[in-house]
Amino acid sequence: MIEIVDISIGKVVPSLDDVLSEQGIRDLSLASERTRLLAEKSIADFEKFANPVGIIRKISNGDFKLVYHGEGKNESDTPLDLVYPKASALSLFAITLGDDISKRINAYFDKNEFAAGSMLDSAASAGAELSADYVESHFRKKLSKKGNYAKSTGVMRFSPGYCGWHVSGQRKLFEYLHPDKIGIELNDSYLMKPLKSVSGVMVAGAYQIFEFEDNFPFCAECSSHSCIERIKSLADK
Repeated sequence: MIEIVDISIGKVVPSLDDVLSEQGIRDLSLASERTRLLAEKSIADFEKFANPVGIIRKISNGDFKLVYHGEGKNESDTPLDLVYPKASALSLFAITLGDDISKRINAYFDKNEFAAGSMLDSAASAGAELSADYVESHFRKKLSKKGNYAKSTGVMRFSPGYCGWHVSGQRKLFEYLHPDKIGIELNDSYLMKPLKSVSGVMVAGAYQIFEFEDNFPFCAECSSHSCIERIKSLADK
């Protein structure tokens, strides 16, 4: 069953640290006063223009195999190939911040206010990730209510375009999930509109199933290797 998830804006507003981190500033004390003011304005803009909403749909391991392999363009060996067959539950998801915030970002750039546009873009990216976190938490609570979430259970998100899952996988994902119900469209290049949207699969299972090394060939192209920290944090959730 497809479920629309209402996302409270107050739960996904990025912090000053979140916004500046997206700008590559990891230490708040290193930000100039002007940069801090721009970041604070971007947060205010986010609260005004973002309209976060999510959609989820439970999927069986067998059906997900069809979605995941999509148009047959995935890497031959991927982390998700190792993980999803061992999952206790899977759910496709998508979130979007809506079109208004993208229009606001574009308006800044159209007026040559590049710093403000770039900062709001960072705030929106951070807010989109927080919105995906919100939907993941919602999924976790649903599992818990059904008695399918134990202390040893973890949840990780995977998205087309990352970790060897070819971006063309969006096509099958959209056919199954129908994110158009929350206003997300897919273009011929498999890019989502509104731009500040995230889609993928949430995988639940014993956290040991997520213990893989980031030594796949495509891992060399990853700048963050954030999966390692996410894997380490699973046991604490």
